[in-house]
Amino acid sequence: MNENRFKMSVRREFLKNTSRTAAVSALAGAAIPSVHAAGSDMVQVALVGCGNRGTGAVAQALKTTSGPIKLVAMADVFEHKFANSMNLWKKRYKVDAKVEVPKDRMFLGFNAYRQAMDCLKPGDVVILATPPAFRWVQFAYAIKKNLNVFMEKPLTVDGPTSRRMFQLGEESVRKNLKVGVGLMCRHCRGRMELFDRIQQGEIGDLILMRAYRMHGPVGSFASGPKPAGKSELMYQIERFHSFLWASGGAFSDFYIHNIDECCWMKNAWPVKAQTLGGRHYRGDSVDQNFDTYSVEYTFDDGAKLFLEGRCINGCPREHSSHAQGSKGCATISVRGHQPSKAATYKGQLPLLEKQIWAFPQPEPDPKQCEWDDLVDAIRADKPFNEVKRGVEASLVTSMGRMAGHTGEVITYDQILNLDHEFAPNVDKLTMDSPAPLVADADGRYPIPQPGIVTKREY
Repeated sequence: MNENRFKMSVRREFLKNTSRTAAVSALAGAAIPSVHAAGSDMVQVALVGCGNRGTGAVAQALKTTSGPIKLVAMADVFEHKFANSMNLWKKRYKVDAKVEVPKDRMFLGFNAYRQAMDCLKPGDVVILATPPAFRWVQFAYAIKKNLNVFMEKPLTVDGPTSRRMFQLGEESVRKNLKVGVGLMCRHCRGRMELFDRIQQGEIGDLILMRAYRMHGPVGSFASGPKPAGKSELMYQIERFHSFLWASGGAFSDFYIHNIDECCWMKNAWPVKAQTLGGRHYRGDSVDQNFDTYSVEYTFDDGAKLFLEGRCINGCPREHSSHAQGSKGCATISVRGHQPSKAATYKGQLPLLEKQIWAFPQPEPDPKQCEWDDLVDAIRADKPFNEVKRGVEASLVTSMGRMAGHTGEVITYDQILNLDHEFAPNVDKLTMDSPAPLVADADGRYPIPQPGIVTKREY
């Protein structure tokens, strides 16, 4: 496999590399519009997808302090989401003074994203926080409108949409658009310093990494039979964690952060994955998820990343990532996304008396940091585009998921070039459309069958 596929834009080289890309685009005759807000200009924001994460992203955007900013439009397929978001901005986040969205700028339906983006001017920001199945459709329109973008992870859930998003990412770079991806751990100041220390050899060569996300069912991990009176399509979108076409399932949505932060520390992407997993306590659940996943990722130099995922009540909880080097070990994260409590140690045990370095506490919130970095890049017109590595992280996550769902060893090239697109007509959906996934006569949906269905996930 081409070595360049695994090269990541590290913090130290980011500005240099992306500046070079922009310069090459200019020499190639690409038109790079100067559409970005100066420090004193008002930045307008539109939200597409008014769930919890989109609502939180708006709050972080409105809490940036580099210049004036306000929310002016919203879009969703569920009308009740508008009131929920408004309530949270007022009562939890205290940013309602910067929310200027009258009812005629609350757009409902599958084409509402277009109406919301049409309220913006070039250089404004759209937040794409719908289930990831819709990411490429909405991103393409944002590029057409010359909008800067923040989009939630994962960016893709299968090979065909990954290839499409790579192309869209290249187009957004040519247009000098600023694009942030919701892998906020990359903006964690503690993890940033840890990355530098690992790359400088503080714990030697990275040989092994371990990642854990083990807790009870969260989000829409498990779903019972569809209620009467609700369309299959709207049920699946509402319960998107339960369906592979909509979200990549629990695996892609839950585990991508641990996978991404470990690959960042390694400064490489794995070349293959093999995975064990199964369904255990399912009751009347009709979702497509496994309750447990255990993944062995292998890098080109033979190093390993082991990921342990579990969604079962009554078991010990763990949400952390760790690195083992030839001279020592490191804590990448210990309490989920924050605080990381990043640290390095001599030897293979994280003992206080063996500690080399630890990031000072308390740590800045990485979700706020990613927004501060994005809006600063917009106002200063600095290169900032995270699409390529966001797609790579999503693809590597899908590689581990497919390995578990098929029982096969899956390589990076296989998942990238796979022709099974989970929702090929997602750009044509309407409120009356049939769902991309159809239940059987008993109301159950197809589930992965490792060793039986091996060429695709279901």
